[in-house]
Parts: sequence; C-alpha cells; structure tokens
Amino acid sequence: METIRYESLNETLYVDRLDNGLTVYVLPKKGFQKTYATFSTKYGSVDNHFRVEGKEEVKVPDGIAHFLEHKMFEEPTGDIFATFASHGASANAFTSFDRTVYLFSATGHIKENLTTLLDFVQHPYFTDENVEKEKGIIGQEIKMYQDQPDWRVYFGLIEAMYHNHPVRIDIAGTVESIAEITKETLYECYHTFYHPSNMCLFVVGGVDPEEVMQWVRGNQQAKTFSPQGSINRLFPAEPAEVKQEMKTTVLPVSEPKCLFGFKEVSGKLEGDALLRKELVTAVMMDCLFSQSSAIYQTLYEENLISDNFGFSYNCTPGYSFSMIGGDTRDPEELLSRVKQLLTPVLEKGIAEEDFERCRRKKMGGYLRMLNSPEAMANEFTSYLFKGSDFFTILPKYEAMTLQEVNERLRDHFQWERMAVSVVRNAQG
Repeated sequence: METIRYESLNETLYVDRLDNGLTVYVLPKKGFQKTYATFSTKYGSVDNHFRVEGKEEVKVPDGIAHFLEHKMFEEPTGDIFATFASHGASANAFTSFDRTVYLFSATGHIKENLTTLLDFVQHPYFTDENVEKEKGIIGQEIKMYQDQPDWRVYFGLIEAMYHNHPVRIDIAGTVESIAEITKETLYECYHTFYHPSNMCLFVVGGVDPEEVMQWVRGNQQAKTFSPQGSINRLFPAEPAEVKQEMKTTVLPVSEPKCLFGFKEVSGKLEGDALLRKELVTAVMMDCLFSQSSAIYQTLYEENLISDNFGFSYNCTPGYSFSMIGGDTRDPEELLSRVKQLLTPVLEKGIAEEDFERCRRKKMGGYLRMLNSPEAMANEFTSYLFKGSDFFTILPKYEAMTLQEVNERLRDHFQWERMAVSVVRNAQG
C-alpha cells in the first residue's frame, strides 16, 4: 500500500493497486462520522465507439452507458437499494459524459456496505425480459427530460456547438437508440468498461485505511477476471467551428431561457496541463460573471438576468466548452449587452484586484470542499480519469498569475466560436 502525504492540506491518501487492476484509494478523516464511497468506471455516454486491444471495432447504440447503470441495480435476489438500507446506507449512481459512478453514504456497517457495493457492480444480471422492461422505463425518462426547459436549453447549446462528437447526444440517448439495445450489447459493454483495470474505488471518512484495504483485497481475491487489453475510444473528426450559431426550442415557459458559450478547439492537453487550464478558466469566468462582477451587476440592474444567471466550463482532453446564462426577458438584448460589456475587458484585461479576489475565493471554496466527503470523492474521481490529482489544486491556485488569466481570457472568447441556445414559448 502506497502512502501519499499532502502537507499543505494535512491530508494523507492511501493507495493500493490490486492484482486484477483495480486501484483503491482511502482517505481517512479523523473525527468524521460519515463514510462515503464511490466505485467508478471510466465509461460515459461519449464512449459509443471503441476497440479493445486484440478485438474487433465496436459501435453501440447511444445511451447504453446510462442504460447499463440502470440495469446494474437489478439482481435476481432483489432490490439492491433495500440491501443498502438494511445496513443504514443511502445509495445512488449517475452517468455523465465520461464516467459512471456508483456510491453510498453511511455512518456504520461500512464493511457490509462496501461488500454490497463491490458485489452488485461486479455481478451483472441481464435478461431479454428485464432489458425490454427497462426500455419502457428509460423511454419515459427521456420523454420527461424533453419537457424540461433547463435540460433542453443545456443540451440545445451542446447540439449547436458540435457537429459530430458524441458529447452532443443526450446522455440517456433517444427512444429510438435505446430500442436497439440488447442483452448481448449490454454484456459486451459491461465486460469492456467494467473490468477492474478501468475502475477505481474511493473511500473517505472515519475509516481505518489498512482495515478497508484488507476488506477490499479479500473481496476481490475471491473473484476471477479475465485479462483485459487496452481500450481505444474512437471519435469522429470534429470541425473547429460551431454547427449553428443559434438554436431555438419552443416550450411553454413564463420567461425565455438563454445559454451561450464558446467551443474550444480540442488539443492534446491532459494531466497537469489540462488541470491548470481548467483552474485558470474558472478564475477568469468568476472575474467576469460572478455576482460580485461588474458585468453581472450591470445586467442585473438592467433587468436582463435574474439570480439564476450562472456559468460553467467543461474541460476534457477531447472537448472543452463554456456555458453562460439563465432566465432573461430578452435573449437578443442580453447577448448584445454581454458583447458590449466584454469588449473593453478583452482589450484592457481583468484588473489585478478582481483577479486576486476571485483567486482567493476559489482557494477558499476548495478548502471548504475538503470538509465534504461527497464533494471530495466525486471531484477526485473526475480529475483522476482526466489524468489529474485533485489534491494538487491548491498550489496551482497559489501559483496562478494575472497574466495567465488575461491570456486565457483572450484565447477563450472568440466570437466566431460562440453558439447560443434559447428556449421560449411560441409567442416569444
């Protein structure tokens, strides 16, 4: 077992890489009653075309990663949620663009809950009957999201940005795509992406690292996994320009919703370089659009935005884009004013005092996160799968300079790479 000490954070991470390829991370938090565990696979909605070393190329239906997540909770012995509940645990799972995570939170019976987590994720149970039944359930979920304005404006922007990359496809797929899913396809994806070598277990809370490692080693040694070759994810060529400048969706909303963002040309950044880019962008966006910024205050006073106005930045080795916006009485006026207000900032740069305020704010938010087992576990896995270390974020904030932020500002805000998504009612 390897021990990694982060002196500046007063945290110690314990790591064990098992013979079957699974990597186990344990972060003890003295005095914490709650334990939170995530069992994650580097497999998300974008992984619909791949080739495993020594095997044929495979193309699967859209939405299969999410479908597989749903099916993992079904066991011939009964309801997994009930098993967790019987040991005082709350369990859940989620699928994103690039990972699937199974998790539980508990204050006791940690060994039993860890055993349940490992066993049900490593014991798929798919039949023709239960796969067909699930199609109806997920089909209803897809239709439900089609009626949700926030979801439609979000994916509308990604669809406007991307021509071919599967990030533009709804994580759940479509009613038509999930209709193509079979038991055999699910097993193929499961055995490809749920191999221990493509997964990690992260446990954080009031636990003893060696004890947890012994439990996990014993559990894994009792199971047999065939050797797995490397996975080559295959993605179509993606043009640099956005697919369409504006996408409008008509839904019954009391006020229009408007999201705009900037598509970035995918580079080869990964690991620390990718992490630094993400952190610099986060500070830059905070300087421009947080509630303490001049742009936000101006737009708010002009009644163009409400307090749900926000921003985000999605950064991976294969795709990166920003999202900015919220509810607005006039999407066209909002976009016009944002461009007017951003233009002088792009020319002069962000002020030193704004940079320092936002940098320190981000550092404070990061340190507060270290008191949340849920946030630490989820963030750690997200960064891990992108080749980064969540626990090295603080020194990167400390070393960040205003020059970096202003260079990033001018690099990101390229008007020809901006796309807009609007949801409004038929009369709007």
